[in-house]
Amino acid sequence: MDPEILISKYEPKQMVAIPLTVLMLALLVLGATYLSTGSPVNLGVEFTGGTSITIPAIETEEEIADKLADYPVVEIRDVGNSYRILLGSMNEEDYRDLASEITAEYEDAEIRYTGPVYSEGLQKQALKYIPASFILMALVVLIIFRMPFVSFIIALSALSDIVIAAACMNLTGVQLSLGTVAALLMLIGYSVDSNILLNNRVLKRKGVVEEKIVGAMRTGIAMTSTTLSAILALFIVSAFSYLVSNTFTRIDILFDISVVLIFGLLADMMNTWVMNANMLRWYMARNPGRRAKR
Repeated sequence: MDPEILISKYEPKQMVAIPLTVLMLALLVLGATYLSTGSPVNLGVEFTGGTSITIPAIETEEEIADKLADYPVVEIRDVGNSYRILLGSMNEEDYRDLASEITAEYEDAEIRYTGPVYSEGLQKQALKYIPASFILMALVVLIIFRMPFVSFIIALSALSDIVIAAACMNLTGVQLSLGTVAALLMLIGYSVDSNILLNNRVLKRKGVVEEKIVGAMRTGIAMTSTTLSAILALFIVSAFSYLVSNTFTRIDILFDISVVLIFGLLADMMNTWVMNANMLRWYMARNPGRRAKR
């Protein structure tokens, strides 16, 4: 749809209702996950503690599951010509027995153990740095525009990007890991970039508000489309490289990062150009001639 029609045809309240509804649904997904697991997102091995094993795919998943029936298997994932097996935390004796069985049967097996102390430290760091990122981002925006309402809607857009991306992670089975935490933090920066583009055009330039929004939207959508093209290429390479040659396997960390970024960028297009843009329309209609202080 033409951005000009999207902005001029519908009232701001009608348009803002769409992303706010999506945000509420995402919060419901996170809430349901929290009630069932004790965490709003599905935590990976790095956060829960446990063992990750990679073995050649010379058997079926059912045969592997039968062999490891005595151990806390969380997931068996086919990654091309090998399987990645995730197991929950276990005592030292069980871990030694498991490692002995795997190394004796599979010559090229890889075993990685993450202890609970390390995992608790990672969770504390994530809980510390993600809220800190939002606070610092909101302060910077407030300093730039000196308008509390503008700072609020930019922070809300960034928060909505993260919440929707996290909800999509739960729906698609992507777990929270060091890579996906980095992707979520990247989304904060990208959201701020696109929202500042919009607010800078509207608040610091002269002209009709709707025309300034349309001009910013065309630029912003072109920017996001370029980024999405690169992320889609990363997704295809990480997910399907094993189809090119049996020597390749699926690159899990790049796959998870690309999935989170795709969901987050799509959410950012909605939150910036539907929610933020129409909130600005509403704000400027009630404050005609208002411009950001320099």
